[in-house]
This record gives sequence, structure tokens and C-alpha cells, in this order.
Amino acid sequence: MNKTELIAAIAAKAELSKKDAEKALMAFTETVVEELKKDGKVQIVGFGTFEARARAERKGINPLTKETITIAASVVPAFKAGKAFKDAVK
Repeated sequence: MNKTELIAAIAAKAELSKKDAEKALMAFTETVVEELKKDGKVQIVGFGTFEARARAERKGINPLTKETITIAASVVPAFKAGKAFKDAVK
């Protein structure tokens, strides 16, 4: 399912216009991104938790030259599915 299909599905389920569904989806994604930028997390009970996780510096191997390289520390977005979501997908 791509973004257009998701917007159409949201519009149908919520009985909204596609334009309103797109606004709602964009507001949701922008809010999640803004919260993660502030090192916060967004928890939706029954669905899951969006959070920013720190990755430590680590060693890697350049596949072309086979030499060891250092991969810098970074912060990455992560999603952990909630129990109800996991059970529904089973």
C-alpha cells in the first residue's frame, strides 16, 4: 500500500474527503517527526511506540576494499509494535 492508497483507505473508513484524510495523515507524520526531533516519543496504546534511538559508534567493513572503517554514532527513528497490534497481525 502506498501513500495514495493509504489516504483513500483512511478517507473511506473515517468517512472523510481524500483531501481531509491527507491533511490528517500529514499532520500525524509531522507531529511524530517533531516529537522525535525533541528526543520525545509518541505512544499509541494498542498500536505501538515511535521513538528516537541512539546508535553507538561501531566498526564496519568497506565491501569494496575490505578495509575496516568506523561508522559514526547516530540517532535513528524506531517503531516498536504494541501487543494488540502484534496479536492482530498473527
